[in-house]
Amino acid sequence: MHKSPLGLYAPAQNLQRLLLIRALVLLGLFITCGISFWQLELSLPYTTLLCILTSLGVVNLLTFIRLKKPWPVTDSEFFSQLQLDLISIGLLLYFSGGASNPFISYLLVPICIAAATLRPLFGKLTALTAAAIYTLLLFYYLPIPALAPEHSHHSSSVNLHIIGMWLNFVVSTLLVTYFVTDMAKELRQREDLLHQHNEDKLRDEQLMAVATLAAGTAHELGTPLSTMKILLHDMHDEYHIEHIDNSALNSDLSILTQQVDHCSTILRQLVQQAESCKEVNDELQQIKSFCEKIIDRWYLLNPKVTASIKFIETNSGICAPVATTVAQSILSVLNNAADAASENIEIYIDISLQSLSWTILDRGPGIPIDMMDKLGQPFYSNKNKGFGLGLFLSQSTLNRYNGSIKLYNRKSGGTRAELKLPFDGKTL
Repeated sequence: MHKSPLGLYAPAQNLQRLLLIRALVLLGLFITCGISFWQLELSLPYTTLLCILTSLGVVNLLTFIRLKKPWPVTDSEFFSQLQLDLISIGLLLYFSGGASNPFISYLLVPICIAAATLRPLFGKLTALTAAAIYTLLLFYYLPIPALAPEHSHHSSSVNLHIIGMWLNFVVSTLLVTYFVTDMAKELRQREDLLHQHNEDKLRDEQLMAVATLAAGTAHELGTPLSTMKILLHDMHDEYHIEHIDNSALNSDLSILTQQVDHCSTILRQLVQQAESCKEVNDELQQIKSFCEKIIDRWYLLNPKVTASIKFIETNSGICAPVATTVAQSILSVLNNAADAASENIEIYIDISLQSLSWTILDRGPGIPIDMMDKLGQPFYSNKNKGFGLGLFLSQSTLNRYNGSIKLYNRKSGGTRAELKLPFDGKTL
């Protein structure tokens, strides 16, 4: 329903940045090879080095093309790309002096990237791979005299300069892996909290807009309803005085009068409920009785519905304070089930000291896959009737009290709705 937060851990964006970094590094290495061959005249296996660089460049190009496809980029794929960089740099260093090559410090770059963008496990594996490559390059490499430190000899032993470089690398690796990983983790958590805060703020703004619209509509409907009621009364009296015998017309006028009266009653109840919600209701009420009242009201609104209702409870005397708007939220979901299929609805109500759970199963057409992400948005409905506010208001109300609504398509057909409301119940 909501877009995923963009941040340090978005694999697709991170892979794009990695391709850019790799392209710049490849350009720099090609230039370095050219300077080493034509100006410094170093004795290096240039053919092998160019083959490695070209292969890495081809992989970079293919990965760039792959990003144009709709396939999702996973953390595992991004981790594999970092491993490829480490192995490629390790091979280049093997053919150009090993640990004595000044480019050895580039091994820290994949470590920093992994620590800042991937899960801690992948960050630690990247650090271990880089440390293993550095350690192997201390002993196994093609020596380049011009790159070796003074008094260095290619033998089974290494001098203090090489040992110091290795220790510096290991310490840097540990520090980067530990501190950057923790910092990245904290940034992700803060970003998640910020994203949730923005979602809550947007939902509150939408609720305020809906509440303002409802209040204005209720006020504006009062006048035309009063006018209609007066006109219907006058028409009924006029036909009665003139002794016009039209039973069908009189019946229609009576029905219209009843409907107008019903609309007026709904508006009055709306205002009364709004006024009652201004005060905090801390009164305990029996949860089972609360649920039974909701079901009775649902049957009254949907007289043709048939449903099996089963209570799952540890104690029928469990009581807790429940807001008035919660009942309306549950009723809205029940009405959706009745609209989908009014027969053979199954309702399971689980009452415990910690929470109230409703599971509602209908045998309707279910939820179209292409509409799943839009459900719960204001003014969106997959039904021919309604304004698309029922599920939005229900979800917003339950979220306000740390509750939740989840909808699933059933394998046998229909929809499964799960509502959960946590509370601190008491047994009376």
